[in-house]
Amino acid sequence: MATYREAKCRLCRREGGKLFLKGDKCYTGKCPFERRPMAPGQHGAARKKVSEYGQQLREKQKVKRIYGVQEGQFRAYYEQADRMKGITGENMLSLLERRLDNVIFRMGIGSSRAQARQLVSHGHFLVNGKKVNIPSYIVKAGDVITVKESKSSNKFFEEIKSMKAGNMPKWVEFDPAKLEGKILSLPARDDIDSQISEHMIVELYSK
Repeated sequence: MATYREAKCRLCRREGGKLFLKGDKCYTGKCPFERRPMAPGQHGAARKKVSEYGQQLREKQKVKRIYGVQEGQFRAYYEQADRMKGITGENMLSLLERRLDNVIFRMGIGSSRAQARQLVSHGHFLVNGKKVNIPSYIVKAGDVITVKESKSSNKFFEEIKSMKAGNMPKWVEFDPAKLEGKILSLPARDDIDSQISEHMIVELYSK
């Protein structure tokens, strides 16, 4: 699978808004987007009229980059969401939110989704007592996520134990002292705080 290896801050500039791909740095004055909010490249500062298709495409690219998925994966999420009951766009966002790497990020373990994805890939977590090292694993309501006992003494997780539980979506909970979290319910649209116009993505794929 292709992996983007260039500067992540260029992606924020390309999409015209912060995607919060670099963790804590995105909340400081060191964020490159604060200094150069225009698109990257020689003609980035030039105003361009964007067509309806262009707007839909940019929205899709933005969401792909927020969650760190490639085109094939993203298309599969859309097709799965389209087969589900309910509103396709909301179903798609719910599936993306339920990715294990995103859940770990939402629980406050890892300052970015990229870091959370790396932690999952390295096999640090158990889901319902079973090791899961697949970042795209889709969690279900009632799932219990814990740090492997053999990893809990790692310096990174020792620091997690001493932190206070931060603000997190109401559909998940996490106890830092126990290094244990739980999926309380499936995420609803109101639980997803990202500024996403999912209907534009649905319109793009429906053509």
